[in-house]
Amino acid sequence: MAVRTRFAPSPTGYLHVGGIRTALFAYLVAKQANGAFILRLEDTDKAREVAGSAEHLTASLKSLGIQYDEGPDIGGDYGPYKQSDRLDIYQTWAKKLIDEGRAYADSYTAEEMQAFREQAQKEKRAFRYRDHRPENPPEWDGSTPLRFKCEPKSYTYHDEIFGDVTTSPEVVDDFILMKSDGYPTYNFAHIVDDAEMSITHVIRGQEFISSMPNYLALYEALHLETPVFAHMPHIMNEQGNKKLGKRDGAKDVLEYVRDGYLPEALVSFIATLGWNDGTEQEVFTMKELLEKFSLDRVQKSGARFDEKRLLWMNGHFIRELSLDELANRIEFFWPPSAKKHSDSYKKEVLALAQDRLKTLKDLPALTSYFFEEPTTGMSLIHENKQLKKLSDDEIRSLLQTAHGALLESEWTAEAIQRTLNQLLETTGQKPGTLFSLIRIATTWAPFSPQLNDTLALLGKVKTLARLTDVIESL
Repeated sequence: MAVRTRFAPSPTGYLHVGGIRTALFAYLVAKQANGAFILRLEDTDKAREVAGSAEHLTASLKSLGIQYDEGPDIGGDYGPYKQSDRLDIYQTWAKKLIDEGRAYADSYTAEEMQAFREQAQKEKRAFRYRDHRPENPPEWDGSTPLRFKCEPKSYTYHDEIFGDVTTSPEVVDDFILMKSDGYPTYNFAHIVDDAEMSITHVIRGQEFISSMPNYLALYEALHLETPVFAHMPHIMNEQGNKKLGKRDGAKDVLEYVRDGYLPEALVSFIATLGWNDGTEQEVFTMKELLEKFSLDRVQKSGARFDEKRLLWMNGHFIRELSLDELANRIEFFWPPSAKKHSDSYKKEVLALAQDRLKTLKDLPALTSYFFEEPTTGMSLIHENKQLKKLSDDEIRSLLQTAHGALLESEWTAEAIQRTLNQLLETTGQKPGTLFSLIRIATTWAPFSPQLNDTLALLGKVKTLARLTDVIESL
């Protein structure tokens, strides 16, 4: 049977890291087997649905190169791919269960159900719906919930990540299949959809493990073969003490892209949250993931979300790009003042900045002084760990010496470096002091590319003029 995996999010907000990881792993499993990866929108909870969320989900997947073969916006042979368009299908399957005596109309009021719960609490026992089945339920007409009639028993199933799992009969209960608004519950709809769409592998978060006994009971009642199961462990916050959430700084995937993170860096980072190939390799391209990924290498424990590691990985992928490719990617991140300059000059600037970029959004801070006169502020000097030890007279003297030496220097990167090295001998200063002072005085930036390359591209006239401005201001 051809491998078919699916990603089935609810359009109730942005796509977070945990959702993207589930989608990525399902995509890799399908593509490794030359199978199909399907996007299905589980939009039956209309109260929680967020406008524009469906479009956001598809844009997030596509931005990371996770291309689905079937979905709500591209169609396919197993559609519709939105649950709200499949209501007649759920009605048909619900009728099968009713005809076989495995579902019943739940006509209890909310007050009656609350009384049952309170009684169970008073008797210090677990509340279960199956303990309160009506003896003669009315015929289901859709105006009340339809509830599954379970046959409690123990189940054993295999999970590709957690291994063999055995469940207890006590946790199997009569859960709702169809709500009174005509929509199915997730518990019912996803099993029907997976069967109708010939899904072979169900990959989802570990929060669904607790519901597996009920799912297995329903598979059995519907006479369905169970797919391969793989439940993803949680992604934890940076401290590793709770599940990652919005309050921990977890951002929308598209927000990371807008903040200058490369899609390939995000894919590599997300793939390695709780997975490795058994080697020391830390960074993977999509091609490498397709070759090396396997569910049996996913760890059982939660993976810690380390944004510093993501930042490092993003810098790695930026450095791996050719200059032409980086120029294409970074077009929208240039400072406004760069518009007045030629593409060839911008490419020279970019060649210097590439090794220092951690995100594409760093570009203005690293390069704006190449396109415009920077805003001066002695705080950069006075707050520098090395330079704050110097008096203003010492700073002026050092800059005057540097100005004189650079005035006589040839203006190539190699010649400037020789001049800078001679200045170290002349002044007796360490590179961390002298070079930092010259860099700040000529760029007024907290960091910059290699100093000799920076000065060479700035030009002799501009470099000397900026040094003169600082000397005179002191």
